[in-house]
Parts: sequence; C-alpha cells; structure tokens
Amino acid sequence: MSVLECVLDAKAQVGECPTWHQGEQRLYWVDAKGGRINRFDPATGENEMRDLGVLIGSFGFRRDGGLVAATKHGFCYLDFQTGDLTAIADPEADRPETTFNDGRTGPGGQFFAGSMGDPILLDRLDHVLYRLDPDGTVTPLVGGMGTSNGLAFSPDGKTLYHSDSLPVVRTIWAWDHDPATGAIENRRVFVDTHHLPGRPDGGCVDAEGFYWSALVDGWQVVRFDPDGKLERVLSIPVQKPSMPCFGGPDLDTLFVTSIGNGGTVAMAPDQPLAGGIFACQPGMKGLPEPVFAD
Repeated sequence: MSVLECVLDAKAQVGECPTWHQGEQRLYWVDAKGGRINRFDPATGENEMRDLGVLIGSFGFRRDGGLVAATKHGFCYLDFQTGDLTAIADPEADRPETTFNDGRTGPGGQFFAGSMGDPILLDRLDHVLYRLDPDGTVTPLVGGMGTSNGLAFSPDGKTLYHSDSLPVVRTIWAWDHDPATGAIENRRVFVDTHHLPGRPDGGCVDAEGFYWSALVDGWQVVRFDPDGKLERVLSIPVQKPSMPCFGGPDLDTLFVTSIGNGGTVAMAPDQPLAGGIFACQPGMKGLPEPVFAD
C-alpha cells in the first residue's frame, strides 16, 4: 500500500501532531483548534478523545508516563486518562494573541515547540521556537518566526529540522544540534519550497535520514533526501495535510493528519475526508519517538 488512504474519518478542525506510542501500539494526535487530544488504535479503528478546553499545538511522551504538551497557556504536563493539565511554564503569558504550535521531543530528552499567531496574521514574523528542559527551564532559541513548524531530528540526533509555513517564508532549515544540551547553531536553508505546491507544515525523518514534509494547501506529502533534493511525492485527497509520522508494529506505516477547516488559504469545496487521518506503507521505516526525560 503506497497510496495514502483515509484510515480515520475524524473530521478534525485542525488535525496535528500524530505521534506513535510503540508500547501501546496507538497513534496519539490532536485537534488543535478543537482543544482535543486523541488516541487511535489502527488495529480496531477505535479513537478515544479527551476534551482539554484549551488550544493544544503539540505534545511528547514522558519517560515515566503521561505527556508533556504545548498549549495556548504554555508548557504543561498532560494526563490522557483524565484530560488534566498541570502548568510548567508559559513564556508567552504576556502575549494573548499567540498560541503554541508544532513541537517534538528531541533525542536528548528536551521538548521543543514554537509559537504562532492566534489568529495567524500573514505579516507577523515575531514568533519564537523554544526549548523546554526536563528541569522546567525554558530557553528561547529562534525568533523572527511566522508559524513555527516542521520539527524533526536526523537519525544520529545531530541535525534539527525546523520550518516556517507562513506564505511569505515557506522554508525548511537545518541546524547543528547537540543532543546532550539541546543547543542549536549553524542555521542553513535545507529547502526553499516556493517552487512547490503548498507550504511546509509538519515534518518527520525516516530511518534512512530522509525528511518528510506535509505540504499544506498543496495536496501532497513529500520526501527530501539529506541534501534537500526532492525524492518522492505522495498525493493525498485533501488540500491541507498537516503532519506525517511513522508508526505501526514495525514503524513502516506513514500516518498523515489533515486540517478540516481553517488555515491561511480558504478550503476548496468537495473534500469529504478533510480533517481525516491517512496512511500508507511507503517502503521504509521510521524512528522510535524519543521521550521527555523529566
């Protein structure tokens, strides 16, 4: 199966952050604008949902159980069973016009997440990528962002990928990354996507070191080699794919979330599966998801 097919007609407002839990054999994901976190069992088709009552952009698994999350109210611990949130820190508490978006746990056990406008403003480039350390320290890493997105790490953990999906930017960068400290340096352009349909939303890296990007408003999910060369294009029957991830017992299934309503470009008509989760087996495997080392 190398064609992306709908495996959950979720009808999410903004489906995001698909993340595979290898121990549970479940796909966790969020409906960001709906303020909900979900747990999907591909084997049975069952999807469990918790209503958080607050916008949630992303999350990661914790070493000793539970989740760490980036929300409208900053970084929090999240108990999936109860839906309870416990505050850690809110570095943008004085900015009610922002919320947290894409995030991912790094191979060194830190959690990275960036902010964006709430609502998104096309001329605002004042958002920030942050790092949350296990001791609760929050460090701003990159400013001047429009919509922070696309976080992923190379198989050796020494490269961090990060994108900005705002239409005027639509660029994916690579950074040198130190897993021990979470420090990044030597920013360079990995891919400028102005020549491609859509813009780089969420991303992931497979076991071969290739970077996958969901091209929101482009009806495509694409794969770049480690030098940034376009290697593969997968069509998807929705306008706004939002983020890919690998999962399944052998980490050989590519899951892709999508947006059902919203974004900076109007929704095209006749998309009955918009907001759904799609999957295929593209012929390679993903990487196990790191855990937050608190």
